[in-house]
Amino acid sequence: MTDEMEAIDEATQYRRKIDHTLARFSAAHDEMEAEEAKRRERRERLSPASILESTRTALHRVVAAGPSAEEEAEQARLQEQKQRKVQRSARFGRIAAAVVAGLVFLGIGGAWGAQTYFDAKFTQVSALDEDSTDIQDAEAQANDENFLMVGSDTRDGASAEEGVGTADSTPGARSDTVMVAHIPADRKRVVVTSFPRDLEVNRPECQRWDPAQSKNTDEKVPAQKIAKLNTAYAVGGPSCVTKVIQQITGLRINHFVGIDFNGFKEMVDAVHGVTIHNEIPIDDSILGKVLLQTGDVTISGDQALNFVRARHVKGDPTSDYGRIKRQQEFIGALLRKVMSSDVVLDPGKLSDFINAFAKATFGDNLGVKQMMTLAQSMKGLDPSKITFLTVPTVGTANNRGNEVLVASKTKALFDALRNNTPLPDPNAPVPVGEQAPPTSTSKSKSSGSSKSTTTRKSTTTG
Repeated sequence: MTDEMEAIDEATQYRRKIDHTLARFSAAHDEMEAEEAKRRERRERLSPASILESTRTALHRVVAAGPSAEEEAEQARLQEQKQRKVQRSARFGRIAAAVVAGLVFLGIGGAWGAQTYFDAKFTQVSALDEDSTDIQDAEAQANDENFLMVGSDTRDGASAEEGVGTADSTPGARSDTVMVAHIPADRKRVVVTSFPRDLEVNRPECQRWDPAQSKNTDEKVPAQKIAKLNTAYAVGGPSCVTKVIQQITGLRINHFVGIDFNGFKEMVDAVHGVTIHNEIPIDDSILGKVLLQTGDVTISGDQALNFVRARHVKGDPTSDYGRIKRQQEFIGALLRKVMSSDVVLDPGKLSDFINAFAKATFGDNLGVKQMMTLAQSMKGLDPSKITFLTVPTVGTANNRGNEVLVASKTKALFDALRNNTPLPDPNAPVPVGEQAPPTSTSKSKSSGSSKSTTTRKSTTTG
């Protein structure tokens, strides 16, 4: 039996349905049994055997030596009734067990059928290489979950009014957002690490990516020692960006999630808005007045799309770092809203969201079960256990306009993630040998190294 005060989730709802069904079945059975007992009593009372027994009992009362025989007869009768009741209870128990088994089977079958239906809607791509030699501390990572999430800002479906270009004016696909959500085996924390789109990387040889077909071709793109991170996705798609991230982090990426930014509109509208915390008015020189309210604000689908895209915000000198922070805020808020009772207990909203998400999403080892793992981890933990951060960089773009990793701090961060040890101090100074050389032409992206590694705790929204 379930406790009516326990948290309501899908499994609890099934158990409660079973409990209520059994209660109704038991009440109906008891009522029918009582009516049958009355009819049986009347029949026995009027039968010849009953009349004869009544006469014998009356005579016995007159001539019997004492009351002991009457008491024995009554005890025998009660014992017989008790035995019949036990037999009926056993039959009822077998029937109840069969009913429970049937309901559980139907419930599980329905859930499995729904999951299979929605999983079929996800576009599957080839992205993972869990046997890569770039993976470090493989044993320590057993049962960890690492979601590589890439925001692909294609212009397919974008209108001219959105001010971001169209598929004709801006063809192809770009990874404007790259982040890894790390969930250790003990599920006691979640760490989401973002990577700047202009991060300077050593791009390996990759097979050419065809975004129209959502697959790699046979053409090989040569390796490039100095390249921007977002070129990895542009030329080699999911598998290429996965290789780069595994080289940097040593993590075993076991889930790839690609999301077309255009899909955010329908996702947010499906759950009737998402509440985010906005620190400064977002007035973008390209997109216009995206969001002028500050504090906790519920945004619509159109606002959400521009919220994650804006990178020319007036008064924000950090450019991409400001956008990374907004993207982290939005994704955390969206996951928490989807896992809220407002959505989970509303079949219409939940179904609309999954349909919108599947329509805009492609991935490897991706489905309803995997995304629920991520969403439940983001929602179920204490906010202090969910950390958003940006991979450590020197904080100043080099003369190629690229962000440069602080190798020692990057190693310390991902060593801690792989081995599930405390995270290093994000505000630790950059070693002298890794600091950016002072140049008059360098453009500050983050107002110092601490900006690129600042962690922040999520707040419960939505």
